[in-house]
Amino acid sequence: MNQGSAASKMKWVWFSPIILAAALLFGTAIGETRIPFSTVVDVLSFKLGLSGAEIDVVDMSVIWNYRLARAVVAACGGASLALSGLILQALLRNPLAEPYLLGISAGASAGAVSVTVAGLGAGLVSMSAGAFVGGLTAFAFVALLAQAAGGSTGARGAGVIILAGIAGSQMFNALTALIIAQSASAEQARGIMFWLLGNLSGIRWPDTWLAIPMAVLGLGVTLWHLRALDAFTFGADSAASIGIDVRRTQALLIGVATLMTALMVSMAGAIGFVGLVVPHAMRILVGSRHSRLVPATAIAGAVFLVASDVVSRIALPGQVLPIGVVTALVGAPVFAIIMIKGRKR
Repeated sequence: MNQGSAASKMKWVWFSPIILAAALLFGTAIGETRIPFSTVVDVLSFKLGLSGAEIDVVDMSVIWNYRLARAVVAACGGASLALSGLILQALLRNPLAEPYLLGISAGASAGAVSVTVAGLGAGLVSMSAGAFVGGLTAFAFVALLAQAAGGSTGARGAGVIILAGIAGSQMFNALTALIIAQSASAEQARGIMFWLLGNLSGIRWPDTWLAIPMAVLGLGVTLWHLRALDAFTFGADSAASIGIDVRRTQALLIGVATLMTALMVSMAGAIGFVGLVVPHAMRILVGSRHSRLVPATAIAGAVFLVASDVVSRIALPGQVLPIGVVTALVGAPVFAIIMIKGRKR
């Protein structure tokens, strides 16, 4: 790639804060209840100390405490899930690797349900901690199964990892269903099943104190390891040959990816396709160099999940769709198109 082409693909970086701000405004302005855009602007101006206009208390509560907080968490979650998929695809050298397919989301869901429904930890373990342990356990299970079935390198290894991930997902999904069937009431079971498909309805500002630092930490760690991610795309041996501590780097990046996924699952349930589709789409737009790919993936993931959340609220009048349904309905066709275009190239 020549310098002119590289520069043109980096122009979007200067507009990324504007794109993200526009997505957050979009997520705040549109919802189940129609509120004039001028009222949204008045509420944001008032809260930011830019005006002293009198605003209806209900409108202020809906816009500031509900919609904006929800949009911020959706943006952080989208960036986190997209970065998790990017990390796993680079480390495993597998274009299908992502938290949902590798069982991390299923394990995190099982861990969260074990804490909240089965009472594991006797109230001393938080849902986020349970989700993290579950996600890490699921990934360890998938890695060990793939290793036992023939390793994780080469073309065959790529297929083995995906098959192991499918097996892990099914096992932990079954474990989640078993816990719900044994320990949850009918009302709890209905709420949990809706939550597991992805639901941001309960998000408020206190949730941002976890979502924002986690997204910033994940982005920071990923940016710090740009050189390592570029090297891992050529294999662990190539990474080791340029002085990268392979085991330490893999453990750190996989741990961060698992933590980001687990935290998002503990807040909003298992949301699929974000970590799979967004990195592939960004590779087409900005190339495969991680210095461009990482920030592009984070911004695109944030915008995609905010837009999906808006669609989930307005698609059916008087009813909120699980956000995971929206991401799947959008992500599956998009991924099919990406696969077809990739084959033609």
